[in-house]
Amino acid sequence: MSKYYFVGSGIASLAGAVFLIRDGGVSGKDIVILEESHEFGGAFDAHGDAQHGYYMSGSRMFEAKYECTFDLLASIPSLTIPNISIKEETDQANAKWPWYNKTRLVDREGKIPDFSKMGFSERDRIDLVKIMAEPESFLDSKRIADCFDEHFFQTNFWFEWCTLFAFEKWHSAIEFKRYLQRFIHHFSTIDTQENIYRSLYNQYDSFAVPLVSWLKDRQVDFRFSVRVNDLGFASGTEAIAVTRIDTDDAEGSASIAIGPTDLVFVTNGSMTAGKVFGSMNEAAMIDRSNTSGAWGLWETLAEGRPLFGNPAAFNGNISESSWISYTVTVNDPLFLALMEKFSGVPAGTGGLITFKDSNWLITISIYHQPFFPGQPEGVSVWWGYGLYHDRPGDYVNKTMAECTGAEILEEVLSHLHFAQADKNTIMAASNCIPCAMPYIVSQFMVRKAGDRPQVVPAGSTNLAFIGQFAEQPDDVVFTVEYSVRCAMTAVYTLLKLNKKPPPVYKGLHTPQVIIEAIRTLYR
Repeated sequence: MSKYYFVGSGIASLAGAVFLIRDGGVSGKDIVILEESHEFGGAFDAHGDAQHGYYMSGSRMFEAKYECTFDLLASIPSLTIPNISIKEETDQANAKWPWYNKTRLVDREGKIPDFSKMGFSERDRIDLVKIMAEPESFLDSKRIADCFDEHFFQTNFWFEWCTLFAFEKWHSAIEFKRYLQRFIHHFSTIDTQENIYRSLYNQYDSFAVPLVSWLKDRQVDFRFSVRVNDLGFASGTEAIAVTRIDTDDAEGSASIAIGPTDLVFVTNGSMTAGKVFGSMNEAAMIDRSNTSGAWGLWETLAEGRPLFGNPAAFNGNISESSWISYTVTVNDPLFLALMEKFSGVPAGTGGLITFKDSNWLITISIYHQPFFPGQPEGVSVWWGYGLYHDRPGDYVNKTMAECTGAEILEEVLSHLHFAQADKNTIMAASNCIPCAMPYIVSQFMVRKAGDRPQVVPAGSTNLAFIGQFAEQPDDVVFTVEYSVRCAMTAVYTLLKLNKKPPPVYKGLHTPQVIIEAIRTLYR
């Protein structure tokens, strides 16, 4: 009887296990998920309570063209609404709280500029078209900043695009090109953020928890606090065949024998490895130790094996791959009331708000409430992040990385220019929990062809790489869709199923999308 092993319990592994069962006819009791930490979900993390504060590292954008993701979610029942799928639950939530942003950008004085105007020069337009038209091989090892004049990085388009997707100008020109092509259908609504989706609750409770419940109902074996250090491979053959998995857990070191018909799926690298949460009174200091099993395993596997990629391209420069987010729990209705007045829309329908002149490049996201199951009435939760954590604040004379939750909240509220009495009330009623993430945008780091391994490397008989650091042509990292597509590709390929993932949406093949994009360039 074949066994199926997943290293890591992020969305790629959860999706892969579903596809094995749903599409491959595999029994759940033959699937094992090995997780280094004590909890599942990977980057899908959201925990806490009203008393001690809710907290999470981040929140991911969804949209209708995530074909693989919604194929997955259509198979899993909601745990909130009886007799419907997670996809149907999500569709209902977005029909109830559709986004239409009236305050996408805010200036230094707390005023809302005309953010519908993109601000392009003719050179900017030419450079945008050029980067979209160039082959990826022309962009190997190039940064976004290598492809544009400085003026481009002061346009409204850049502020709206980079803070929606978390790009910084030193990131990979290849990834930026892919994003422009993948989301060209959002050019015309980049200011209002129409057709961006949210889940009913946070994505841990709305997506990860139901997926795990479905898998456990089918007797999938989750093993927590198990670190995978290495894989053994068959010798005397050019084929790539895993023969063992070397692990450490509380009981010591062990090896899992892998038979010739067993399959192994490895999540190589991790965006949220080394994340550190702070508190209202404690800063979330960036962890530079690089002790994560996800990175350590990839480094071990890649040594002397070029087909397995180059992890150093992604985890070798923490100063360029890190930023800080924060989750705020508020036990007073004043903040939401003021934000609804400021933004002109009900909570949860306005999208992201970016303070474009802030030294930290602060963005905040106001959710519909409740955002957590069981969240008490009168308690609200919102989230935000700063892309430039190594600069002093405009109002707090510390870098964001040095700031406590209270100091981060002080800085954000100062940019909103609320009356001092209102600010005092909100500060007293809030619990701001920061999160420092050394590798959160490591997948955007400058790279070249071959730095990411193929999902199924050439010659592999039973090994696949899944997640944000495996190569999927045309699709874009830092999305749930990318991880789910990797999992689908890996399962279908290794099981030799006569199936393929749905094609990546390409708006460049749709005339109306192109016309609207061109109009946006001249707004």
